[in-house]
Amino acid sequence: MLKDPKGQRVIVSGLLIIIALFLYGSDYGFSFTPGFYLRIADVFMLAAAFTAGYPIAVNAAQALRYKVVGIDALVTLAVIGAIYISEYWEAAAVTFLFMLGNYLESRALDKTRSAIKSLLDLVPDTARVLRNGEELLIGPEEVIPGEIVIVRPGEKIPVDGIVAEGTAYVNQAAITGESMPAAREENQGVFSGTIVESGYLKIRADKVGEDTTFARILEMVEEAQDKKAKTQKFLEKFARWYTPGIVVLSAVIFLFTRDLPLSLTLLVIACPGALVIATPVSIVAGIGNGARHGVLIKGGETIESIGTVKVIAFDKTGTLTEGKPRVNKIKACNDMNSMDVLHLAASAEMFSEHPLARAIIAEARQVVDKDLFEPAAAEIITGQGLKALVDERRVIIGNRRIMAENGLEIGGEIAEYISNEEAAGQTAVIIADADSRQILGVISIADTLREGIVPLIKRLKESGINKIVMLTGDNQRSAAAIARMTGLDDYYAELLPEDKVRVLKEIQARYGTAAMVGDGVNDAPALASADLGIAVGGAGTDVAMETADMILMSDEIDKLSYAIGLSRATVRNMKQNIWFAVAVAVVLLIGVLAKVVFLASGMLVHILSVLIVIVNAIRLLKYQEKRA
Repeated sequence: MLKDPKGQRVIVSGLLIIIALFLYGSDYGFSFTPGFYLRIADVFMLAAAFTAGYPIAVNAAQALRYKVVGIDALVTLAVIGAIYISEYWEAAAVTFLFMLGNYLESRALDKTRSAIKSLLDLVPDTARVLRNGEELLIGPEEVIPGEIVIVRPGEKIPVDGIVAEGTAYVNQAAITGESMPAAREENQGVFSGTIVESGYLKIRADKVGEDTTFARILEMVEEAQDKKAKTQKFLEKFARWYTPGIVVLSAVIFLFTRDLPLSLTLLVIACPGALVIATPVSIVAGIGNGARHGVLIKGGETIESIGTVKVIAFDKTGTLTEGKPRVNKIKACNDMNSMDVLHLAASAEMFSEHPLARAIIAEARQVVDKDLFEPAAAEIITGQGLKALVDERRVIIGNRRIMAENGLEIGGEIAEYISNEEAAGQTAVIIADADSRQILGVISIADTLREGIVPLIKRLKESGINKIVMLTGDNQRSAAAIARMTGLDDYYAELLPEDKVRVLKEIQARYGTAAMVGDGVNDAPALASADLGIAVGGAGTDVAMETADMILMSDEIDKLSYAIGLSRATVRNMKQNIWFAVAVAVVLLIGVLAKVVFLASGMLVHILSVLIVIVNAIRLLKYQEKRA
């Protein structure tokens, strides 16, 4: 037995109609009193109309309280009119078909939300914590940050945290969309909602409850479904005026023709049900597909924006490249040796979080035999480098700009060496003595290109993106080398964060709608100022979650073309639904005026059109990127 009240009403009203139809036939074959069975059949038809029509009338009344004339009101008026003119079969058929359509529609809509429901099924319901030497099973929201959480094979990880002990293969598909389990060991991060497939972990909880990455993904996916596309907003405004207009038109037609069945039929078939649902059902399916594949799209307006993008701007470090730069070469000058240069630079950079600084420190700790000095003072100059006092020696470390601004000229052999390194795609970090005004050395650092970035750029160009550029704080020669290797159309180098925002505005003015792709950490201003901000590797990154319009949860930048293809497929699906809904409405209107479409048949076609729109949207759940 169906538990859904709609399903139950459909069954009851359907059985009443079948009994009534049997009685209609019986009146002609078995009745000794002409019209006896006919009158009983009418009672069953009225009962069927009331059973299916009561909730429709209630919904209509509730909507009218808020001055909304919707499809429920039109159907209710049509049914009352049909009963008034004794067309009981029409009244029963219309209410039955409408309720059947609502039931089938809700079931079909559940299908479009299946990808989102599969995420909800992954919400952890218990957590095993270690308290006072004992293992306790509690709710995930009861875990206290800093506590040790134990996760065994087959169990869901209930918190975001760092592995304190153990090794395991973790299925992270719910967060990143990656199908292959990822190996996790001590000091590596894990996310709530992921599953330990094999192994055993003790996790130190960092984020719990609603603060976890998984909880925020669910929240944003739910919010995204409510963020309406411009097309959807327009259609809803149109429906608010269109529906009352149909009521007026039906009244006018009745006044001129005195044909009540014609007016009632017009009320039913002119309902814009398929048109109103055409856009939101596609958006829900598209967002659900993306969420299942590790692509978080923040609403219908973002989906529509993808189709208008003319230019894509990429950040370099951490986006086009792996974001893990390594020291490749050290040149020492002025009586310094390479180890002394590296030791001095690493000591000065000790408190810097810049990727280049991390690379210098990592190299020094690996190859230098003495401990690093802690700088007595350090001043970081964004986009240039830093000044520091190390072992009573004032040093300047950074690019050409910081040297020039501090009156240090670079010429001769050193200038030529730096130019050659930059031309080879290396980032040259210059180390100078602020007091003696001498260059002490140059550290060459390079980052490797992300796997798949070259074919990605090619696919983006083939998809119709007019121009693809790079925005970077790196030097001109290094930027040119990266642009050449990746096949970019242009590049903008030596940019400070505010410069990236300025260049983006210039690009928007010159080429049109611009998307910015960054790692979501130091690219926040650019991501926010672009028409469409896309963050790569946003899993667990608060800035990416808040700033970007679209987030690729894993570090697989390869998914960018999938995200763009999915968005465009969603927009195409919306347009197909809209044109189909309009075409059906026009055909039905002509059929009514030509008196070949009647109340019940008009409702049947109307319901079928709604279901076809939903079924078309369901196809988005199976969308897969086609690659040559």
